[in-house]
Amino acid sequence: MKADELYSAHRRGRVWFSIGLAAALAVAVLISLSLGAVRMGPGRIWAALTGGGDEIERAILLEMRAPRVGMAVFGGACLGLAGAAVQGGLRNPLASPFTLGIASASGFGAALAITLGVGLVGWGRYLVVANAFAFALLASALSYGIARLKGASTHSLILAGVAVMYLFSSLTSILQYVGRREDVHAVVFWMLGSLNGMRWREVCAPLGALLISAPVLTAKSWEMNAMLAGDEVAMSLGVNVRRLKLMCAMLSALMTASVICFTGTIGFIGLMAPHMARMAIGAEHSLLFPCSALTGALLLLGADTVSRLLIAPSEIPIGITTSLIGIPFFLYLLMRRGR
Repeated sequence: MKADELYSAHRRGRVWFSIGLAAALAVAVLISLSLGAVRMGPGRIWAALTGGGDEIERAILLEMRAPRVGMAVFGGACLGLAGAAVQGGLRNPLASPFTLGIASASGFGAALAITLGVGLVGWGRYLVVANAFAFALLASALSYGIARLKGASTHSLILAGVAVMYLFSSLTSILQYVGRREDVHAVVFWMLGSLNGMRWREVCAPLGALLISAPVLTAKSWEMNAMLAGDEVAMSLGVNVRRLKLMCAMLSALMTASVICFTGTIGFIGLMAPHMARMAIGAEHSLLFPCSALTGALLLLGADTVSRLLIAPSEIPIGITTSLIGIPFFLYLLMRRGR
């Protein structure tokens, strides 16, 4: 068989794997919608979605479960895609959206609003959300600005992100030290992450960020593939490496901030989802990007379903569950591949 035929067959296999991921996500959505204090079969879900059935069931499905599932799907997709973008842009498999200090800055923004009622933007009930979003973007810009003083290399950007992360973590610790007990409790709970109480207007934020970022990153797939060979090789092929890194960092920050400003800190997804996708379909970014998004959506939706059902009627914080579910699965994939 010729080389081009082998490549075509290999690519078809990876495309079918992506389709299988999408089908698995659709099944997971249906399962998540059906489970809860009020169990609903596919027929009752369909009746509620089409305006029939019991009014209480329709309210539970459309106003409580569906927005939460939507946030899990679109939020997980954003985190997975953001992780693939930042790992590809920095050429570092240990990088994640939180490498740029986004999580700690977002936590500081939320803590500032909760403990002192102070924010850069926003007011009323959206003060915490707006503050967390603004500080997440600020951290990304600050990390890149510091790194650019040293030429915006991969290592300087990562080290700048680590410095920004510790800066905002220290500031958050100060706020927790001086804050009232109930405010500190609220800050800790926010930082553990939760999808409880989501509404459709919150779901629009990660959906919008995904619709903006996914086409741009997909269009840059060839340039991202060229960067796998190194910055020098990519530049010799006409790739503007500095601009591409900046784009990856900014889009990653946008997608991550659009999720965690509503849900609180949800780690692990942006780090492991691209790894899992890469193990399954390789490093070609035209397929890696959608597979990372689908994997992230599956991980977050599965983690949220377990969180709300395992000790019902109480819930386990989603940040804890993502680690408990994802790490063993990642280790299984690693051992199965043998390297």
